[in-house]
Amino acid sequence: MATNSKHPETLVLHAGYRSDPTTNAVAVPIYQTTSYQFRDTQHAANLFGLAEMGNIYTRIMNPTNDVLEQRVAALEGGVAALTLGSGQAASLFAVQNICHAGDNFVASTDLYGGTWNLFANTMKSMGIECRFVDPADPENFRRATDAKTRCYYAETLPNPKLTVFPIGEVARIGRELGVPLIMDNTAAPVICRPLDHGAAIVMHSTTKYIGGHGTSIGGILVDGGNFDWEKHKDRFPMLNTPDPSYHGAVWTQAVKPMGPVAYIIKARVTLLRDVGAPMSPFNAFMFIQGLETLPLRMRVHCANANAVAKHLSGHAKIAKVIHPTVMTGEAKKRAETYLSGGMGALLGFELKGGADAGRKFIDSLKMFYHVANIGDARSLAIHPASTTHSQLTAEEQAQTGVTPGYVRLSIGLEHIEDILADLDQALAAA
Repeated sequence: MATNSKHPETLVLHAGYRSDPTTNAVAVPIYQTTSYQFRDTQHAANLFGLAEMGNIYTRIMNPTNDVLEQRVAALEGGVAALTLGSGQAASLFAVQNICHAGDNFVASTDLYGGTWNLFANTMKSMGIECRFVDPADPENFRRATDAKTRCYYAETLPNPKLTVFPIGEVARIGRELGVPLIMDNTAAPVICRPLDHGAAIVMHSTTKYIGGHGTSIGGILVDGGNFDWEKHKDRFPMLNTPDPSYHGAVWTQAVKPMGPVAYIIKARVTLLRDVGAPMSPFNAFMFIQGLETLPLRMRVHCANANAVAKHLSGHAKIAKVIHPTVMTGEAKKRAETYLSGGMGALLGFELKGGADAGRKFIDSLKMFYHVANIGDARSLAIHPASTTHSQLTAEEQAQTGVTPGYVRLSIGLEHIEDILADLDQALAAA
């Protein structure tokens, strides 16, 4: 009964696992192993030939990781998932799984700086073109699409711009043209399910809110199972023509008995096999622990962030507070449409004193940690222009929402009075 639940509080505790079949252990074991005994030669051949699913080698799959994959897939409403070594690997795999040299994809300008750099430079060197468009007008995605466009990519709650992406609007354009929407839902777990609004693939940096405690690096891809790759054969040759890297398998046909999982199976048995970016079983175990309290933590994260946004609005040294609760117009409408149960725990503000004031503020914080991370139980702060987005040009920084005086906060689980007190004393010194 528990795994049939649609409630996130239940899913994160029960989906995909009841107890260990050998020991009856309730906690998910850490299967710290590289390899797995085959029953016989036929069993081994079946596994390698995809005639049956099972464990082959931990670079490709692992029982601990499998539980995490099943739980995150259930949380997002998907059909299957794939754990990876980092969120960056998840972003790369999400696109590269259906894009090869000569192809292009369209991405929102409102992205984390590391993702922008990956798409604009590293993937360019692979022969894959990223076309950045402003999501303020969803039709920009249509305008940038041609016969070689393989997917759209965006962040639900963009870090650091924090203007909620028009998921349904862009997804509908993509469905009309045969282009799937990939959503990075790292900053909005539980409070948004992009697959419910038409997205085809969801990814997370599990390092952030899913882990929740700043202890482990990881990423995950979730296949929505809701996109007809076979219907659009010409747009997705990597899924619909013989794959020479896997004895000529045509993925939409080879895995059909397993369900609508061609995308995620291909990512596992070709990209993960060849690139070798697996999540370690120990880290998967750590993420399972974090996942169990994720819905509860998100409530407090969001409530604290709401209070901080209200407190900072109108402060004499702050030119603008950036958080969905204080937005107006279309930005407010999108937040109310796509976020439920909270408006996110990331918050930004622009100091009137510019970059110098931003540095003074950061250096004056006593409780907040100055780190390049989000989603920790602790409150965190950073100055993006000089750190996470420093590799971008001034024009690119502006497109992502970063100004010289912009400070980003990741609001944690401390008592709200202590959070506000630390911010107040740092602002006084800025």
